[in-house]
Amino acid sequence: MNPTYYSLGDHSETIQIDYDPTKVSFEQLLELFWKEHNPESRPYSRQYMAAIFYHNEEQRQLAVKTKEREETRLKKRVYTEVLPLSRFYLAEDYHQKYSLRGIPELANEFVVVYPETQDFVNSTAVTRVNGYAGGNGTAAQLEAEINLLGLSPEGARKLREMVGRR
Repeated sequence: MNPTYYSLGDHSETIQIDYDPTKVSFEQLLELFWKEHNPESRPYSRQYMAAIFYHNEEQRQLAVKTKEREETRLKKRVYTEVLPLSRFYLAEDYHQKYSLRGIPELANEFVVVYPETQDFVNSTAVTRVNGYAGGNGTAAQLEAEINLLGLSPEGARKLREMVGRR
């Protein structure tokens, strides 16, 4: 079954992170994961469960170790599951880069450059701007990379204005 938002079956919403292990380790990603989510929250459905999906035994061991550490630290049950990745399905197009799509002036600049959805989804620049659109990142971080994002002067102004309001 190829799941959709309205017909998920036993699938869960998740993200996939592509990373360069020469620059960041799986363990560093796990540290960020534990810092940024609430492991004590019991999911009300499989669709929204918290999980770490691993590709190999080394990743499984690291995920289990960090989960056990969190349970010890919190002295509570951690509901985050550690599961093998079997297959990853992309969400429907309208769910991709959702925060950015809510700002058509910015999204349209990238759609012109990346008319194919797969290219749009896989673009680092699109991902970075989507992060800022979602409320992440600082004005200082934006200034350090604004010229690398491929935005027009008007798009850059709009993004600076948006990030500066936080």
